[in-house]
Amino acid sequence: MSRDIAGTNNAPLTSELFHAKVYKPNQGRIVRQLTALAIWVVVALGCWSLYATLRGFLPAGSMLIPAIPMVALAIGVWIGYRLVNWPQFADFLIAVEAEMNKVTWPAKDELIRASVVVIFTIFFLAVALFLFDVVWQFIFNFLGVTS
Repeated sequence: MSRDIAGTNNAPLTSELFHAKVYKPNQGRIVRQLTALAIWVVVALGCWSLYATLRGFLPAGSMLIPAIPMVALAIGVWIGYRLVNWPQFADFLIAVEAEMNKVTWPAKDELIRASVVVIFTIFFLAVALFLFDVVWQFIFNFLGVTS
C-alpha cells in the first residue's frame, strides 16, 4: 500500500520548489507542521553556526557576515516548507499520522510502572557492568597485562 501511495505522484522535488500550493491541506497537518518545524530548527542552527564562522573569517563590519546566513535561512525555510508539501513526502507523512492515530497509548499508572521497570533494569545492568569491569581490571592487573 505504501508503494501505491508514494507512486501516485512522481513529480521531482526540484519542480515542486517553484510554486506555493499546499498539497492535501487538510490531511496530516500535525505531522507535517512538526516536520517543517524540525527542518526549520536545523536550518536555523546551521545558519547561526555559519554566522559565527563567518565572523571569524571575514573582516569586522562586512555586510556579508549577516547577509549570507540570512539568505541561507530564507532558502532553507522555503525548501523545508516545500519539502513537506512535496506529494511523495507529504503522502508518507499523512500515512504516518494515520498510523499514529491507531496507536493505543498506555494509561498513566501503566506508564509509570513500565518506566520504573526500565529505570531499575538499566541501573542493575550499569552496576553489573561496573562490577565486571572491576573484576577484569583486578585480574589483568594481577597478571601484569596492563600498564
